[in-house]
Amino acid sequence: MASKPNISNNSAIITSPMFLTNESLHSILAHDSLIQHFHTYLPTTSSTLHTPIRQSYDLSQSSSLLLMPSWSSTPSLPYIGVKLVTYFPQNSALNLPGIHASYVLFSSTTGQTLASMDGTVLTLYRTSCVSGLASKILARNDSIVLVMVGAGALAPHLIKAHLAARPSLQRVIIWNRTIKKAADLAEKLTKDCIGNAGVRFESNGNLEEIIGLGDIVSCATNADAPLIKGEKLKQGAHLDMVGSFKETMRECDDEAIRRGRVFVDNEAALVEAGELVGAFERGVTKKEDVGFLVELIKGEQVGRKSSEEITVFKSVGSAVVDLLAAQLVYESYIKDK
Repeated sequence: MASKPNISNNSAIITSPMFLTNESLHSILAHDSLIQHFHTYLPTTSSTLHTPIRQSYDLSQSSSLLLMPSWSSTPSLPYIGVKLVTYFPQNSALNLPGIHASYVLFSSTTGQTLASMDGTVLTLYRTSCVSGLASKILARNDSIVLVMVGAGALAPHLIKAHLAARPSLQRVIIWNRTIKKAADLAEKLTKDCIGNAGVRFESNGNLEEIIGLGDIVSCATNADAPLIKGEKLKQGAHLDMVGSFKETMRECDDEAIRRGRVFVDNEAALVEAGELVGAFERGVTKKEDVGFLVELIKGEQVGRKSSEEITVFKSVGSAVVDLLAAQLVYESYIKDK
């Protein structure tokens, strides 16, 4: 992890904002170090960060604009950050990503613009590493098989984050509605030698067949009807879901929620995640039964209670982890200049 420079002094001498290229982001960010960064900073900063509920505007029936601001009230984290996100799921037909974003970092001491960077890349790292952190706490220590549901831009990052969090993993099975995309991703990861020596990457077109194999099942899709059937989950499985952020979106059914102990990344998940909102309405579970990631890190909530227990982690994203990820990028970049 990068050591912290004297940002107040650094800010004062900055005459123009820096633009960090995608190459810089990829060279600075690593899944294992960002997971550790979140583990260290989330418990101490989450209570000092101001993070209004993100604003979401429907641009059309399917597309959205999201604004995610966050700022710190402590000198040890002297930043203001804003992420602007567009969500165009129909872009898949154009062979374009469905999500585009920009992130701007300001000094909370002087108000100066410090840096701007590709918010899409930042989001891929921070989302996957939040899931990786939850997996580190909630998944079984002897997890061997990871089932990845979805093969979009987030999938390789989630795979790398889970591998970093759970080095016991030996087999990764990828499913996607378009079978070729899953096969192509498995081939690319194999060529890139991702993970520990001996990790095997493969694809499979039969989702119901492979769900029961997963010690960890990670989902990143735009599904509006449940893909994960709770009855198929094996005892001791850890289910990780990052796709839904609207009440109309849903990656698992009620049975998965009923069978598992549920944890979320932040309170917004309780009103935004379709899997949970529907489960609350139908009496499958109650809001007060849901735990929070920060409580797990602090030890205020017990994580996995037995090797047979099913755990569920639902993430909708937050400006808190955006700011912490941008902090790591900016301070590492300044240190190396």
